[in-house]
Amino acid sequence: MLRTEQLSLDYGDKPVVDNVSLTIPEGGITCLLGPNGSGKSTLLKSFAGLLPARSGQVYLDDRPVEQWDRGKLALRLAMLPQKPVVPEGIRVRDLVALGRFPHRKWWQRNLTVDEKVTLDAMAMTGVSDLAEQPVEALSGGQQQRVWIAMALAQETDILLLDEPTTFLDWGYQLEVLELLSTLNRQHGLTVVMSLHDLNQAAQFADRIAVLADGQLRMIGSPGEVITESLVHRVFRVHTSVASGPGGRPFCFGFAASIQSRPKHSPQLATTS
Repeated sequence: MLRTEQLSLDYGDKPVVDNVSLTIPEGGITCLLGPNGSGKSTLLKSFAGLLPARSGQVYLDDRPVEQWDRGKLALRLAMLPQKPVVPEGIRVRDLVALGRFPHRKWWQRNLTVDEKVTLDAMAMTGVSDLAEQPVEALSGGQQQRVWIAMALAQETDILLLDEPTTFLDWGYQLEVLELLSTLNRQHGLTVVMSLHDLNQAAQFADRIAVLADGQLRMIGSPGEVITESLVHRVFRVHTSVASGPGGRPFCFGFAASIQSRPKHSPQLATTS
């Protein structure tokens, strides 16, 4: 449904993604992992047709994304950036309703359907009781649920999220990931998201794609990808990997590789 072939991308004049071929399984949760600057966000933007390719191509239903009409593309996929901007003073209900915009034509508007879909999206994300609240007054976790509700109101097959747990405390991170997992299982939503936490990716993803220096280093199930050797090679971190609940890998005992430490570390002061 969504795939890339030998895709290379620049950000400004800087090459960021190099020759990446990747297929996103329909109806699954795919997680992009990699160090900062590895190309995760850039790749997600290209999936949404927001960045032109230097070479190669992004395809949706075997048609290049760049050939899709923007309105029709918005009916197939929705993207939540890492730092969405909340319009000043907007209520939860009104922000979620913005997700209906791709469905509205000036000559054909069905306000009854729009209202029902908006209410359903708020119910699915657990923000119905916040409908009249200003979005800017909500906690970070509540705001993220509202943004996801807006994306659901868009009624797309694919949801792209750039680090959806950034700036959230641990409890809210798990709430957001559990919500995405529920939406995937119960509604068949295809989820593609970038994460930093290896254990969260291992717990919630069906497939993990690891990027480093703009290249695809590994792709497979969490058990195939999350290994001690890969974590050391890509993240320059020593860790132990055990089998957690459901047989999924679990990393513990992290320690930075000595090669990743500054060459001129400051000396600690000593007392006599």
